[in-house]
Amino acid sequence: MSVVPSEKNPLLEALGERVRTLRARRGLTRKAVALSADVSERHLANLEYGTGNASILVLQQVAGALQCSMSELLGDVTTSSPEWLLIREMLENRSEAELRRVRIGISELLGAGTQDDARHRRIALVGLRGAGKSTLGQMLANDLDVPFVELSREIEKFAGCSIREIHDLYGTNAYRRYERRALEETIQIHADVVIATPGGIVSDAATFNQLLTHCTTVWLQAAPEEHMGRVTAQGDTRPMAASTEAMEDLRRILSGRSAFYSKADLTVDTTGQTLEQSFGTLRSMVRQAAGMPPR
Repeated sequence: MSVVPSEKNPLLEALGERVRTLRARRGLTRKAVALSADVSERHLANLEYGTGNASILVLQQVAGALQCSMSELLGDVTTSSPEWLLIREMLENRSEAELRRVRIGISELLGAGTQDDARHRRIALVGLRGAGKSTLGQMLANDLDVPFVELSREIEKFAGCSIREIHDLYGTNAYRRYERRALEETIQIHADVVIATPGGIVSDAATFNQLLTHCTTVWLQAAPEEHMGRVTAQGDTRPMAASTEAMEDLRRILSGRSAFYSKADLTVDTTGQTLEQSFGTLRSMVRQAAGMPPR
C-alpha cells in the first residue's frame, strides 16, 4: 500500500529555503553547519527541505552557526535584500537621537515627510486614556479659536458604529485602517485644528508617522495612578478599572508606549497638576512652539 506524502507547510518550506540560501551565501557545507549548530546532519537536511519542524532552540543554534540573526533566518523584511542588510548594519548601535535624525532625513528624501506649512498650526495631543486629551484639547482649541477634532468620533463616523463594535465585529486591523483614514481626512480638511488622538495611535507606525509629519504633537504625560483615577472618576468601569491587576496592566501599557509617545515635539507632565495648571503649561508651550505671543 503506497503512502501519499502530505503537502509541505509553506512556512516550513520558506524557512528551509532561507537556511539553504544563507548556508550557500556563506559557503558552508551542510555537515559544517550541522556540526557548528550541534544538530544532526539529517535534522538539518529535514529543516532545509521543509519537512522538519524545528524547535526555537534549534533555530537559535542554526542561526548561530550561520552567523546571522534569528530575524534573518525567519525572514524579517530588513533582511530581504543586500541594501536592507547594509542599511541595517549602518543603523545598529546608534542612539535614539541619531535614529530620529535618520528617520526625518529619510522621510524628507523620499518626499513622505515633507512638512507642510500648516504643521505648526495643527496640534495633536497624544497619550493614554485619562491623560486629559479631550478636556485640555477643547480648552486649547477655544483659546486658539480653531476647530477641535476628537479622532475617535471621526473613526466612528467612518465605520458607522462604535469603537467597541469595530473591534468586536471587524477586528483590530480594520480599526487601524479606519483610524488612518480618519487622520488623513482630518489633515486634509483642517489647516488649523487641535486633535485629540486615541491612546493606541502609536501602535501603527504608518499612522504615527503621518501624525508626526503633519502635526505638532504634544504628549500629555501623567503617572499611572492619575490615569487610572481620572478614568474611574469619569465613570468608566471597563475591565481595566475593575480588575485587581488593573494598575499593573496600565503600567505595562504605559511602559510599552512611552518610547513612542516621547517622539512627540512637546511633553506636558500633568502629574499633580490642577486642570488650570496643566492648561496653562500646555497653552504656553504650544504658543511658544508656534511663535505666537503668550496670553
